[in-house]
Amino acid sequence: MTSSGPGGGEVDEAVEQWKIRNLIKKLTACRGNGTSMISLLIPPKSPLAHWTRLLVEEYGTASNIKSRVNRLSVLSAITSTQQKLKQYKSIPPNGLCIYSGTITTEDGKEKKVTFAFEPFKAMSAKQYRCDNKFLVEPLKELLESDNTYGFIIMDGNGCLFGTLTGNVKHIQHMFTVELPKKHRRGGQSSVRFARLRVEARQNYVRKCAENASKQFISQDKPTVSGLILAGSAGFKEELKKSDLFDQRLKRIVLATVDVSYGGENGFNQAIELSQETLRDVKFVKEKKLLTSYMSEVDRDTGRYCFGVDQTLKAFDMGAVDRLIVWENLDIYRYDVKNPSTGEDDVKYLTKKQAEDKANFKCKKTQVTFDVMKKQLLLEWLTENYKTQNAILEMITDRSQQGMQFVKGFGGIGGLLRYQVPFLEDDYADDESFDGSDGDWI
Repeated sequence: MTSSGPGGGEVDEAVEQWKIRNLIKKLTACRGNGTSMISLLIPPKSPLAHWTRLLVEEYGTASNIKSRVNRLSVLSAITSTQQKLKQYKSIPPNGLCIYSGTITTEDGKEKKVTFAFEPFKAMSAKQYRCDNKFLVEPLKELLESDNTYGFIIMDGNGCLFGTLTGNVKHIQHMFTVELPKKHRRGGQSSVRFARLRVEARQNYVRKCAENASKQFISQDKPTVSGLILAGSAGFKEELKKSDLFDQRLKRIVLATVDVSYGGENGFNQAIELSQETLRDVKFVKEKKLLTSYMSEVDRDTGRYCFGVDQTLKAFDMGAVDRLIVWENLDIYRYDVKNPSTGEDDVKYLTKKQAEDKANFKCKKTQVTFDVMKKQLLLEWLTENYKTQNAILEMITDRSQQGMQFVKGFGGIGGLLRYQVPFLEDDYADDESFDGSDGDWI
């Protein structure tokens, strides 16, 4: 789920990741006859001239392919890639991905396609491939989260402070400590030894708390998205409860885990044991958003909307502050035209509803509209949500709140900036809301 605003220059990672997942799905479904599908992945700061020469060389090599049909397909794909590459004066800051080739459609026809885009973050892949399918594995690396999580590993021998970003771990600081052991001496000395032991533990916890602030706080705010406290003894719980532990860090503690070791081995074990917790971070944010949404509905504040009809009306008015959409919403946006009058309109239907041609007829005149363009609604929203200064929130159906939103509210809705007087007959005119044959929005 996204948490960033809709500012023009900001990268909305959750939205961009959805775009990549959607593109991977499209590219994976593409298949061609022979080796006529080109994947060109260029990393940042790579000289454009190198790739231009490479394509010229590949064109010369492809000219020797014996099969005439395959040769022409490959040459056509290389030419399309060259033309797309010529549109760039230099490689973009995050690299460049170009996919081009002749694919076989569902009805058995051949179709030329070309996808070209700059990734939303720097890409390390550097590859040219000509095959019967597109190379998508490097794109999956872009789906790894950039969030950084902090780890504090405490045991009786010392403390380690580390971070984890994606699959990259880093040890920021560590120190050792010698704590007095428990003893069996009797008499008056036992009380003194016990007191010294408690004082040593308190000083150790104090030192850990001070170092935690140094390692994970900068400019008066945490530098990590969450904290994991780990250890083989009770020190981690003492640190969590201690008044010496910075309140800003206390608020982002995600979990405490028991590990069998200290130091780097304990760090590795803590990472393994906390994977489920880190995956749940997204769902915690998702639950918080949907709880806020359900609260508006329960209190009937009028500052919410749901369903395709209400949500898109409010969106067009610029009233939507947070646009909430299920990441697997199976609704398509059809741009249609009345062949009699030439008027344009828009239709929102599921695939099943679109199979019924009656849904493309105007109720008043019974004229069948021509479909000019078909696009997944969520794909259209990812391209246009900033035009209305909205924040696009992608949610799943894996949480109880998410499932309720999908099943009970149609998987699309929003929190409004102000009340919008929706008419009572909105749903009477919109048969698509109940999943039946659909109507104009």
